[in-house]
Amino acid sequence: MENSILDFIPRVPVSEWISSMIDWLTDNLAFLFGAIQDGGTWFMDTVTDLLLLIPPIVFILIMVALAFFATKKKIGLPLFTLIGLIYIQNQGLWEPLMYTFTLVIVASLISIIIGVPAGILMSKSQIANAILTPVLDFMQTMPAFVYLIPAVAFFGIGMVPGVFSAVIFALPPTVRFTNLGIRQVSEEMVEAAESFGSTGSQRLFKVELPLAKATMMAGINQTVLLALSMVVIASMIGAPGLGERVINALQRAQVGPGFVAGLALVVLAIILDRIMQGFNKK
Repeated sequence: MENSILDFIPRVPVSEWISSMIDWLTDNLAFLFGAIQDGGTWFMDTVTDLLLLIPPIVFILIMVALAFFATKKKIGLPLFTLIGLIYIQNQGLWEPLMYTFTLVIVASLISIIIGVPAGILMSKSQIANAILTPVLDFMQTMPAFVYLIPAVAFFGIGMVPGVFSAVIFALPPTVRFTNLGIRQVSEEMVEAAESFGSTGSQRLFKVELPLAKATMMAGINQTVLLALSMVVIASMIGAPGLGERVINALQRAQVGPGFVAGLALVVLAIILDRIMQGFNKK
C-alpha cells in the first residue's frame, strides 16, 4: 500500500508531554498535595464521624422533615424518604451511606464555590466565556476514569482524590447554568436597575442573581447528582462508601450485595434530587 501524506507527519509526543508535566508537578508540589491530602482526609473523616454521632432515627426524621417542607407538605416524598433510609439502615449500609453523603456534599460545595463565580465571570466577559467554554467541554467529554490518573498521582488513594475527580466531573453544570441564567435576565430589568443608579455589584446581587436563581439551582442540582454518580468510580481509588460495596460485589461477582448497595445509591439520589427541586420551586 502506498503511504499516505499523513504518514510523513512526525508523531507529536503528547503522551510524553503530559507525563512530564504530571511528574514535574508531583515532584515540585509534593508538599502542597500532601498538605491537601492530610487536611482533606482529616476534614472529611471529621464530618463523617459527626454524622455518625447522629442516631440514624434522628437523621432519618430530619431528612423526612426536609422532604415534607420541600414538597409543600405533600406526603409522597417524605414517605419515600422514610422507607428508603430505613431500608438502607436495615441492610447495614448506614456507615457507608454517611461516607458517601460526605463525599457528595464536600464535592458539591467545592463545585458551587468555584462554579458560581466562574459562571458570573463568563456572563460578564466574552473573553472569559471564549476561554472557559472549551475547558468545560473538555471536562464534560473526557471519560471520568481518566480523572483518576492525576488524582492518584497527586493525592494517592482515599477520599481526597475521590473528591478531586468528582469536582472536575460535576463542576461544569453549575458554571454553565449560572452563565445562562444571568444572560437570560431581560435587558429591560438591567436598564431599569441602572436608571435608578445601581452599581455593578448592586445590579448583580439584587437583580441578576435573584432572577437567575431558578436556572442556577437547576445547574447545582445537576452538579450534586453528577457528584453522586462519581461515587462508584471514586471507590476504585480507595474512596469509602456505598460505591466501595458495589466495587467489592463486582470483583466477587456477588449480584445480591451489589444490587443492595446500588439500590441504596438510587434511593439517596432520588431523595437529594427531589428535595432540591422542591426548595427550588418554593
